[in-house]
Amino acid sequence: SKPHSAQLHGSASGEEGYFVPVVSSFPPVARTDAVICILGSMPGRASLEADQYYAHPRNAFWRLLESVLGIPCSLPYPERLERLKERRTALWDVLGTCARDGSLDSRIEPSSIIPNDFATFFAMHPLIGTVFFNGGKAEAVYRREVLPTLAEPARSIRLLRLPSTSPAHAGMTFEQKKDAWGRLGRVLEENASQGYHERGNDC
Repeated sequence: SKPHSAQLHGSASGEEGYFVPVVSSFPPVARTDAVICILGSMPGRASLEADQYYAHPRNAFWRLLESVLGIPCSLPYPERLERLKERRTALWDVLGTCARDGSLDSRIEPSSIIPNDFATFFAMHPLIGTVFFNGGKAEAVYRREVLPTLAEPARSIRLLRLPSTSPAHAGMTFEQKKDAWGRLGRVLEENASQGYHERGNDC
């Protein structure tokens, strides 16, 4: 069986009078001992069709994680997810559902956005101290739709934006993105050297 499922599940009326597909994101990939979380916006069409996070062959996500976390791209998808969890890294998307024509973030209908339930997610993963956003759209929606709804200590989780791994974000080379995404590995190393503790219990 597939590890998770997200797909087209209806439509919403678009501004031009045609119907825009409504899409849903995948369940989170996370163990309860996760200390960082990577958040995208919403899986693109290729990912939804493959039922896999970052399945587009030109998306640099898994190549970057191979460089930063040592998770080989050649591994079967379920094993890559297990390696990610072993590195105490959670993976999810900010949006739970939205209407979107195509795969680009720019085609998301703002009024259709329903974010995922982060209050429950962070309560179930109390060691997460840093959230990394895969691109600007994920960060913008999180700060607008999610952050105001959170209570402490989740409200004070450190938020860091990384350059989008999408092939549509062509303004940076892979090497430049790799340098930026290296911060993810450094944060994991810092956590390992300092020891892990629940948010709010470190003062």
